[in-house]
Amino acid sequence: MAMTRCAAVTSFAMLMLVSVHGSQTPPDLSGTWTLDVPAPAAGPGGGRGGGREGGGGGGREGGGRGTSPSLGSGWPATITLAQDASSLTLRYQGFGRGDMQPPTRLVYKLDGTESRNTVNIGRGPQEEVAKATWSGATLVITSTQRFTNPQTGQPATFETRRVLTLESPASLVVETSYSGVMGGEPLVSKTTYKKG
Repeated sequence: MAMTRCAAVTSFAMLMLVSVHGSQTPPDLSGTWTLDVPAPAAGPGGGRGGGREGGGGGGREGGGRGTSPSLGSGWPATITLAQDASSLTLRYQGFGRGDMQPPTRLVYKLDGTESRNTVNIGRGPQEEVAKATWSGATLVITSTQRFTNPQTGQPATFETRRVLTLESPASLVVETSYSGVMGGEPLVSKTTYKKG
């Protein structure tokens, strides 16, 4: 009887341990993050080598020879994230120095349900429909915007998928995939932000 009770207690403890490790708390992405742009390498004769890096949410992937142009994360060089148990709020100022738009504020629900935000891109405000889900310690935000194809006049959609990974407490990597628009090739880029 004592052996059976001991076995039952041991089994329960093992189940609790597995449950705790299986329901790992997601990382906190909160903070102000600034685009990490490494110093360009010196080319022959002491000039700058490689392509243009960073700029407007570019990334560490750069644009050297033989690479396609990068859209980066699609977010500006400085972003602020605020995270709680149910949502992630993204704030950033306009892309240009003389930009008179108010700061952008996007809120993503973290339970996988739809989040609707208004973004100012191109010809004025557009609605973005997004879903954010955790995949282990990685946050995946998939957003869709609808627009009118200027070539056909027909409605079309544009999808962006961002995978946010906290590589260290001070390093946030955003891998962004852009769907092909109007017959174009899909683009993928990897951008690193540093905290502070």
